[in-house]
Amino acid sequence: MEVILLMAATVDGKIGRHSNHAVDWTGKADKEHFVKVTKEAGVIIMGSKTYDTIGKPLPGRFNFVMTRDSSRKSDQDNLIFTGQSPAKVIETIESMGYTSAVLIDGPLTNKFFILDNLITQIQLVIVPRLFGSGLSFFPTPLELDMELSLASLELDMELSLYSVECLGEGHVLINYRVDR
Repeated sequence: MEVILLMAATVDGKIGRHSNHAVDWTGKADKEHFVKVTKEAGVIIMGSKTYDTIGKPLPGRFNFVMTRDSSRKSDQDNLIFTGQSPAKVIETIESMGYTSAVLIDGPLTNKFFILDNLITQIQLVIVPRLFGSGLSFFPTPLELDMELSLASLELDMELSLYSVECLGEGHVLINYRVDR
């Protein structure tokens, strides 16, 4: 199963100003790449904060929303709210016949998928902006829930660069394979 972590970041490595920052800051080139990659995969995975920021399931893709709120239910045929672990979510997606999925979430969910060794590829779009402060790709100790063990969230991963591409408007796409 191909699991692509797709992120847009400023030149100073921020994926947003804060957790509720609207996703409209990245520009047209990033949006076009996002639509292309997510529609090719057919499945996107996100957390509930990301889903709430978007506000609706994205059309033409199956939307998995990871949440700890068991009261969240879907009345849409392309949307599932789930409390499953990342590994179980991937098993479910495979059982539906998909061969790839795109993770489009924030720091904590990204880290859980990486710690479970589920990410096979990272696509990073560098956007020509600077925020100075904001959200990073992965959570800092201050952003973690107190119930989580800091030791269990240590991260050290090697990547292999396989392509770099100019998307236009000053956007640069960097593609990495996760070394296993």
